[in-house]
Formats: sequence, C-alpha cells, structure tokens
Amino acid sequence: MDAQEGTQQSQQLILAHNVFLLKHPDVPDIEKVRLKDEVLNSVKSNDMTPYYETLVADKVVELDQSVFDSMRAKNEDEIKKLDEKIADAEENLGESEVREAHLAKSLYYIRIGEKEKALEQLKVTESKTVAVGQKMDLVFYTLQIGFFYMDFDLISKSIDKAKNLFEEGGDWERKNRLKVYEGLYCMSTRNFKKAANLFLGSISTFTTYELFPYDTFIFYTVLTSIISLDRVSLKQKVVDAPEILTVIGKIPYLSEFLNSLYDCQYKSFFLAFAGLMEPIKLDRYLHPHFRFYMREVRTVVYSQFLESYKSVTIEAMAKAFGVTVEFIDLELSRFIAAGKLHCKIDKVAGVLETNRPDAKNALYQATIKQGDFLLNRIQKLSRVIDL
Repeated sequence: MDAQEGTQQSQQLILAHNVFLLKHPDVPDIEKVRLKDEVLNSVKSNDMTPYYETLVADKVVELDQSVFDSMRAKNEDEIKKLDEKIADAEENLGESEVREAHLAKSLYYIRIGEKEKALEQLKVTESKTVAVGQKMDLVFYTLQIGFFYMDFDLISKSIDKAKNLFEEGGDWERKNRLKVYEGLYCMSTRNFKKAANLFLGSISTFTTYELFPYDTFIFYTVLTSIISLDRVSLKQKVVDAPEILTVIGKIPYLSEFLNSLYDCQYKSFFLAFAGLMEPIKLDRYLHPHFRFYMREVRTVVYSQFLESYKSVTIEAMAKAFGVTVEFIDLELSRFIAAGKLHCKIDKVAGVLETNRPDAKNALYQATIKQGDFLLNRIQKLSRVIDL
C-alpha cells in the first residue's frame, strides 16, 4: 500500500516499519538486504546516532565506527547551534520566537531518535506555549514518538491529555486527527470495536497522512469493521460507503474479502481471506494480533452461515466454504468448545444442529436461578430464627 500522491507519511514511522520487517522471520532474505540499505540510508540522512546505537544493540545492523563518529559530531554541532538560537531568542527576541527556538530543538531530537530528550524538550516547549491549538500539536508530536517506539503507556497518557485540552477549546480538524490516532491505538491494543467506530467517524475528514496513507487507513477500517459491526451496519457504513468504494479496489483482496462476506459467497471469502493473511502478518500494528484476528473473522463467517439454518450437514457447509469435511469438523469443534459458536455436532449423522441463545429465554433462566438462590437464603435464615 503506497502513499497517495500529495501525502507524506512520517519518515520516522516508515523507518520503524522497515525495521519491523527487517526483524520479521517471514520476510525473505533478499528483501531484507534491500530493507537494510533503506534503514541505513534513513539513519545516515537524519544523523540518527541514538537510534543507530539501538539498532546495533539489537543486532539489526553492524556498527560502522566512522559513520557513528561522523553522525555524533554532526549531532553535537547542530544541538550547539540550536542552543545558541534559544539563548539569542531569550535575550533579544519575543516569547513567540523563544517558543519556536525550543520547538526546533524538540523536532531535532525527534528526528535523530533521542526519545527521552525529545519528550523533555517538548515539555519545555509546552511551558512556553499559550494557544490550545499549538499545545495540541505538541501532543501529536508526542503521539508520533509513542507510535515510533510502540510505547502504549505514553500514547494512552497523551490521548487523555489531548482530550483534556479539547475541553478548553480546539478546532475540529485537530479533533478529527485525534480520532485516527486513538483508533490506531485501540487497534494496536486489540480493542477492534472502538477502533472501527473511530475510523468510520474519520473517513470523510481524514487528514492524518503523517501516520499512514489513505489506502492503509481504509485497509484498517474494513478489517476492524468486519469483526465489529452487525450485517446492517456493515452494509450502511462500509459496503456502500462512497469513500471506501473509491479506494478499496486498489488494495489486493480487500474488496473480495468484504463483499463476499456480505454476499454470503463463502468460497470466495476464504480465498480472499488467505490472500490477506500476509499483509496482516507483515503489518507492524496488526502483527501481534494476527492469530486473534484470524479466529475472530472465522467466528463471524461461521456464525453468519449457521444463522440461516436450524440444522445443516457438515458436508454441505464444507462444500459452501470450499474446504474438506475433516477441516470444517476440526474447526467447528474448536470454536464450539471455546463457546464461540452456538451449535452441536452430531458426528454419527454428520449434521450440525444450531442452538442459538434466545435473549428472553436467557433472562428467564437467570431470573429462575436468582429466585432459587433467594429461596435458599430465606430457608437458611428461617432455620436460624427457629433456633
């Protein structure tokens, strides 16, 4: 998924994704050679001495002492210049210029991958900032640092801080940007339902190109929506959404994945599903949840198929999905045992019988159980009183 024309993804986040792929066991060695060159070029062009040290410690790249010394000398020289600009602004210029000088130093620390000093300098810059909008921009810089290092504690605190700032005021453009940041955080921490709602609320106002291009945003929106929304909502908000329709065809397998599920074309769905496994596995934010997501998608599709039947043969279900009877039997037995599917397998007859829970019936059973518990308590109490 390439960045769209006229958009710019943060160079730091592109670098972080390349480092993730470089460490990934499923990426071919020949691809890793190219990635390693890209990572080193990015590190050298931005003089990222602190991050280079981290990569060497993690054995991602080998130490080149001359490169390291050269970058460190450039860092020291640039920081000296930035400190001189701050001193000059404090002595001769106004508050606005002082703030800009401190911000420049913050951005330089972010650029070279000096996490702790960048966060410290952003706090100093914030103390020189009055406008809510400018404070919000500093929070967005902090969030980008959080996503670069996958520091979820920092991201969570920054999102809370941003929400508090919005209570003081703030424009809609920044509020909409925050939705995407929070959605990415929720997706990265396995809260797919909330992520889907936040992404869907940002489709028509998306401007957060520093995180990822619009194609990638639609990719995440569709993936999170499929396992979070009911059929009616999925049709209204995703399948028929014009913003999604204009982009979905550019992303391999995604259109087939979405439409075959909604149209109950289960064989086509499984083929598209197999095609999407690699992009999900090689995504920096989705990779930790790969197995969980695979299970959730299968739960959705099996539940949808079984919803139409009171009973159905295992052979018919296997044929609908384009898989063997043995595969579907093993799959369903696991999901039933885990309480994900409400049905039972009659192995002798080769039939699946659904036993979907009825909301009214469940309430009735709960009331009876509570009633029995209450009667037992009353009986125990009466024995004590009689004594």
